[in-house]
Amino acid sequence: MMKKVINYFAIPLAIIAIIVVALQSNSTVDPEIYSTDGLELDFTVSEDIAFNGQVSKSSSHINVHHTYVPYLGKSYNGFKEALGFKESRGNYFSVNTFGYLGKYQFGAETLKLIGIYNPNTFLYSPELQEKAFLANAERNKWILRKDIDRFVGKKIAGVTITESGILAAAHLAGPGSVKKFLRSYGNYNFSDAFGTSITSYMKRFSGYDTSSIKPDKRAKAVL
Repeated sequence: MMKKVINYFAIPLAIIAIIVVALQSNSTVDPEIYSTDGLELDFTVSEDIAFNGQVSKSSSHINVHHTYVPYLGKSYNGFKEALGFKESRGNYFSVNTFGYLGKYQFGAETLKLIGIYNPNTFLYSPELQEKAFLANAERNKWILRKDIDRFVGKKIAGVTITESGILAAAHLAGPGSVKKFLRSYGNYNFSDAFGTSITSYMKRFSGYDTSSIKPDKRAKAVL
């Protein structure tokens, strides 16, 4: 008889125990575990990644790519990673339809200016690509040093000019084109083959801390 009584209460007690455990588990869920704090959520379409055909268009829709990248703020690393993402989605081995190479989409002639004469070696060396980015930025900063002093803080073509914006635009269009843009107060606004303009880079990459980039006329990328 005792055995039957125990069996009678066993199932309800087990159910109650399961419910209590479930309620306790729910009450201790930490929402911070699921926080997106520290992530830059980048939803990119058309112009942003059209250079490598990663957006598919039709008359009815555009496919949107959702990409999550570490948040690096307005530091130098944030600057170069944001620029690398814009150029190639951070792909060191990317080659676009015009033959521009790597994470930062360098042309062969620009590479020669910073001491790189073998594009194939460059493409398969992430370390060399990072050195090339810095060397090119140092060289551009030297060429544009007077324009940086003169124009930073001014507003041109609706964009507040910053040093990082100038350096990003020089990466896109070359320092000579950036000089023309600044000195014409925006009347000369170069756009590349994909329609990306100096103005768009000035705005997109404004306000980063690029003070660690030192002007260097003879900057070279050396492993």
